[in-house]
Amino acid sequence: MVAFKSDFLKTLQERGFIHQVSNPEGLDALAARGEIVAYVGYDCTAPSLHIGHLISATMLHWLQQTGGKPITLMGGGTTRVGDPSGKDETRPILTVEQINANKDSIKGVFKRFMQFGDAKTDALMADNAEWLTKLNYIEMLRDIGRHFSVNRMLSMDSVKLRLDRDQEMSFIEFNYMICQAYDFVELARRYGCNLQMGGSDQWGNIVTGVDLGRRMGTHQLYALTTHLLTTASGAKMGKTAAGAVWLNADQFSSYDYWQYWRNTEDADVERFLKLFTILPMGEIAKLAALQGSEINEAKKVLATEATALLHGRAEADKAADTARTTFEEGAIAESLPTLDISHSELADGTGVLALFVKAGLVASNGEARRQIKGGGLRVNDVAITDEKMTLTPANLTPEGVIKLSFGKKRHVLLRPA
Repeated sequence: MVAFKSDFLKTLQERGFIHQVSNPEGLDALAARGEIVAYVGYDCTAPSLHIGHLISATMLHWLQQTGGKPITLMGGGTTRVGDPSGKDETRPILTVEQINANKDSIKGVFKRFMQFGDAKTDALMADNAEWLTKLNYIEMLRDIGRHFSVNRMLSMDSVKLRLDRDQEMSFIEFNYMICQAYDFVELARRYGCNLQMGGSDQWGNIVTGVDLGRRMGTHQLYALTTHLLTTASGAKMGKTAAGAVWLNADQFSSYDYWQYWRNTEDADVERFLKLFTILPMGEIAKLAALQGSEINEAKKVLATEATALLHGRAEADKAADTARTTFEEGAIAESLPTLDISHSELADGTGVLALFVKAGLVASNGEARRQIKGGGLRVNDVAITDEKMTLTPANLTPEGVIKLSFGKKRHVLLRPA
């Protein structure tokens, strides 16, 4: 283990972020002088980022806190190409209008993690559509493409793994690493950027950018990656029965987000407190020392602090209060996620399978059926035994709602409107 001297790399190391670093001594010296300008790229494939993006946003937060300048790069250009990393098939090609709408929807989340402005360490946001869409193809081949070895490109994991599984890769996807590498060069020239960070699956693309910068005459560039997120049991993080854990509140409520962290496996609590909260290390050590049932208190702190970082302290406290009212006091909390249902729809009787899907508690009717067989779905705290059950006004509680539950922790209130 490298004994880093800079606050930035010491912080990332003690909190468990670092997987690989190119030229760690050089990067450490740069960080110690407060000269790091680092970026992370985010493609605009959906209206929200998901929990897999959280770790890189948190690294940008710590960079700013230790005297560096963060750049969030929106992939207005690269989203039109599609990153093949970790994919068995080509991503759907989105229209420019879809990409721009997604980009606008994504932007707000970064303001929770860092401060934007014009000061030396203030974050800035860039969009690679600004330069990628203006490249002339022949000039791109001559000035940029000549620096790439096809042999080396074929050896990259993003390409090799796809080809080894006999999955087709389109020519447009094959060019993605060229676009990403050129992003690094362009950001170096425009803003003095000298570090690109990302997940370990991006290592090949990032070091290709480092090499391209050397060939095209930029200052020294560096690469840093973090581990891909999995739980202690080996499961990929960020998935629920209803789908991805999105960072935008309109796609995944602050209450559901709080519950996601509250359900952390015991073995992951300390690691996640380090990665996904900004609590001091001493406080984390005290929480990590809790044993037996007391570890649930550490999970509540994790849930509240992680939610506060993304959604704000008020929303985090509200989610914690809702959970306490619902589980510890046995009441129906008014602040549980709600789904409006028309009086006429309820009067006619609506199938319970469709309502659980509509409420986002399960991903499909098939998933709802499987959960019913296992006793996992409940209406007003009573297990469903008949998948053909319909809900009518007779199911309304004295509070005028119907409580849908998946397991013990996830609930949605149906409210006639």
